[in-house]
Amino acid sequence: MASTLDGKLVVAISSRALFDFEEENQVFEQNDDRAYMDLQLQRLEQPAPPGVAFSLVKKLLAFNRPADAKVEVVILSRNDPVSGMRVFRSAQHYGLDIQRGSFTRGQPPWRYLKPLNANLFLSAHLSDVRAALDAGVPAAQVYPHSAHASEAHPHEVRIAFDGDAVLFSDEAEQVFQSQGLNAFQQHEKDHAAQPLSDGPFKPLLVALHRLQNEATPAIRIRTALVTARSAPAHERAIRTLMQWNIQVDEAMFLGGLPKGEFLREFEPDFFFDDQTRHIESAARHVPSGHVASGVQNTLLPKE
Repeated sequence: MASTLDGKLVVAISSRALFDFEEENQVFEQNDDRAYMDLQLQRLEQPAPPGVAFSLVKKLLAFNRPADAKVEVVILSRNDPVSGMRVFRSAQHYGLDIQRGSFTRGQPPWRYLKPLNANLFLSAHLSDVRAALDAGVPAAQVYPHSAHASEAHPHEVRIAFDGDAVLFSDEAEQVFQSQGLNAFQQHEKDHAAQPLSDGPFKPLLVALHRLQNEATPAIRIRTALVTARSAPAHERAIRTLMQWNIQVDEAMFLGGLPKGEFLREFEPDFFFDDQTRHIESAARHVPSGHVASGVQNTLLPKE
């Protein structure tokens, strides 16, 4: 019988998101890929240190049981195949059951997301993230120098999401950008009963919700909505989640306050936001990824 990923939560991740290859990457940036390959080969027996998304991957893989694998993690990397050997050996060293990977030696790997039916793509390359989002795959650019996840919650996968342009569409954000805060608040109050359209990360939230409902009680998923919205604009966000028949465990309506310190207290394994200023605030405290979607990102440079 042919192998299939149907019904699984599929996470595609770059080697730099899973492991700390920043020292090796400096060699690549300063020289060429041959020097980088030689260094990776020299370090073949040296496990790479955990990277920003390591905790998220490790905990998601803990949902798997020998006869019932619910999560698949696939390496999707611009690394060369030789360097890929070190990636797989490092995964094996840490007990991560990762068996599949594509290594493209500098070419964009995002095109393999569709055959994988990926629910999430994490990469350090902004151009790959943008292309994945354009293809309809939830994707975020990891910040390699983000703080690593807390070890205080070994039996919970904790994930925090921004709302507009992440879980929800950016339709309300467009009102804010064009007409200001008062118009935004009034618009959301007037449309409180009308659910927001789907954002790029709704499919991931749905997949996590399904995984939680099917999962063993040995590990669970805890989610948080962390948004710059405040009352009265909070109601539309809550009603949208209700209409989707999805519950989040926590909701923080911060009214524009910096998100970093609140996320420090929630201690997520990963946080997703569309605004770089929020990511920069969060990255000092928790693993963070930039979702390059919506009106806030239309004027950002392509790379």
